[in-house]
Amino acid sequence: MIGKEVYKIYAPNGAKWIDWVRPVPFVAIDTYHRKPIVDWVDRKAMFLKQYQQDVAILIDLPGKESIELGIDLAHMGYRPIPLFNGTDEQQGSQATTNTYLVESCLINGSQKLKNIQLKNDANPAFLLDSYRTNRYRVKESIFDNSWDLYKQDIPSAEYFKQNGITKIIVVGDTIQRDLKKIFLKLQEKGIEIYITDGYSFPKKVILKKTIKERLEKEEI
Repeated sequence: MIGKEVYKIYAPNGAKWIDWVRPVPFVAIDTYHRKPIVDWVDRKAMFLKQYQQDVAILIDLPGKESIELGIDLAHMGYRPIPLFNGTDEQQGSQATTNTYLVESCLINGSQKLKNIQLKNDANPAFLLDSYRTNRYRVKESIFDNSWDLYKQDIPSAEYFKQNGITKIIVVGDTIQRDLKKIFLKLQEKGIEIYITDGYSFPKKVILKKTIKERLEKEEI
């Protein structure tokens, strides 16, 4: 499959939320001749019993796991929305983030997703790579292809609420710093944030600015 074909499976014409699908990994599928990986795992979303009309999901796990879990959520009725935005290193180089694995796994996921019937207005399950903020380099020659998520990379609180979504469930070990900045604003505007490790029942979290953040904004 070529990158454009894979992209159109994740972002079909007429479907809601597809404006947030990032094109970067799909371009790389062609540029670097990616192939499907062989060790796909059929994961189960144990934290959710059924589709919930007022809930969006944000999966912040290692890229491969995010895609695999996203496909199971598609079976439940959620549309996987890849937000991966990391660039590829030159061939033969080392990098801080494994974009090859993400791109190859997107191909696997598309082959499964194309056989799942989703409603055009299906709620989103945003897919992230939890290694995206890994900026630790053992040596200078390692390519830093880390990246952050910014507020423009996901819908606004107003858009979420206009479409009936008042809750976001984060699947991950913690709420990373880039997500915290975004979620603080969403929370202030009435979007509830929950977190789960992928197995346990989601717990509501109340995010607060640190003293440093409040000083920077002259709130103290």
